[in-house]
Amino acid sequence: MDERRTESSTDEILIGLEEKLPPGKTVLYGLQHVFVSNVWLDPIFVAAMIGLPFALSANMVNSIFIAAGIVTFIQATKLVRLPIIQGPSAAFDAIMISAGKANGLAAATGGILVSAAIVFLLSITGVLGRLRALFTPVISGTVIFLVGISLAGFTLHEFLGGSPGDEGFASPSTLLLSITTALIVLGLSLFGKGLWKSFSFLIALIAGDALAFSLGKADFAMIKESAWFGLPQLLPYGLTFEWAAFLTFFIAYLVAVIEAMGVYQASSAMLKTELTAKRIRGGFAGESAGSFVSALIGGFPTTAYAQNVGLLRLTGVGSRYPVMAAAVIFLVLGLVPKAGALLALTPAPVVGGIFLPAAATLVFTGISILAKAEATQINYMIVGLSMLLAISLPSYAVNASGIAGTFLTNSILIGAFTSIFLQLSLVNLPNLFKKGAASDEKRIDQFDSGN
Repeated sequence: MDERRTESSTDEILIGLEEKLPPGKTVLYGLQHVFVSNVWLDPIFVAAMIGLPFALSANMVNSIFIAAGIVTFIQATKLVRLPIIQGPSAAFDAIMISAGKANGLAAATGGILVSAAIVFLLSITGVLGRLRALFTPVISGTVIFLVGISLAGFTLHEFLGGSPGDEGFASPSTLLLSITTALIVLGLSLFGKGLWKSFSFLIALIAGDALAFSLGKADFAMIKESAWFGLPQLLPYGLTFEWAAFLTFFIAYLVAVIEAMGVYQASSAMLKTELTAKRIRGGFAGESAGSFVSALIGGFPTTAYAQNVGLLRLTGVGSRYPVMAAAVIFLVLGLVPKAGALLALTPAPVVGGIFLPAAATLVFTGISILAKAEATQINYMIVGLSMLLAISLPSYAVNASGIAGTFLTNSILIGAFTSIFLQLSLVNLPNLFKKGAASDEKRIDQFDSGN
């Protein structure tokens, strides 16, 4: 199969998987991937919600950048070999925040390390790869759709400048920044041609930041406080093991695997590239190894980012070389904290304006995967029940605590496990029984004919 240039009937991908670009364009496309990912937002958000002191907050941000850079580069060059960005999964945000507020980051580190080691062993032995038949379009499409819906909540929080009651919430200046940024992304990605289309997110970011600067919305405080060079600390929170923390993170890991599988399927389908068992095995192993490294230096688990697949669709750039450039940029941002702090200059409304089209494309990607599922009443019921429970149940479980609280308040966890349970109960097991019954009937017929 020719991977150099793939074009769909709708010209979604203009630059193919193996197509090399001039160095300047490669770096700029890579920078665009950096800004669309959550790599620079998740650690800042989690550290702020926990209330970590500046030193530990900076260490968390640096460690995430470094882990994301290492894993993204290895994945793009050696393992899954697709244009996929790796970074902290939103599925772990609430768990890390809960652990941090309960002074349980040492136990969280232990849970992440053990969970990552188990997933790594399951990956390299091919056990997870053999479960590929379970990752049907019904399950993968449902999970990707719910990731988009989950990202929409964060996106609107940034887009509107916080929550009702916060200073500047939905103020004219906030909406001016967010709407302007979003309109530039939409206009250039949908109607632009050539470089205007492929650099739509980066152009919107520059325009949004320039507008924010003119309105006096840029905050340079974090740059002044950050060092020029720094290495992350080994096990900054200590290390303990608790069964409750381990089970919570292991469950979240399983969902991250399902999410990653959906991302692999979506990107390979978009690029018309075969998703082989070797690619899947290498991808899962790389993600778990990256999570292990991240936890050792104070970060949290990494996974494949679905919103960057949406970027491929909107810009038409499917080459994996800009992703390699993004990996190098992550490493620079992690080793030079002052450079990483530059990202914090981007105001929340501009971030929301960039993420809104990406989240919308992610929702559509989930729907397009679901469209490939067989049109049966059972599949309709699996998708409908999974989405209904995932969207509705968390609001009824806000007072739940422990592992149950972690599970019932996470829409991605609910949707993933509901769809898998229903798939097994309504499709896989009945088909297994039917095959067994058919085999028995065949043996009886052969016995009767012999007599």
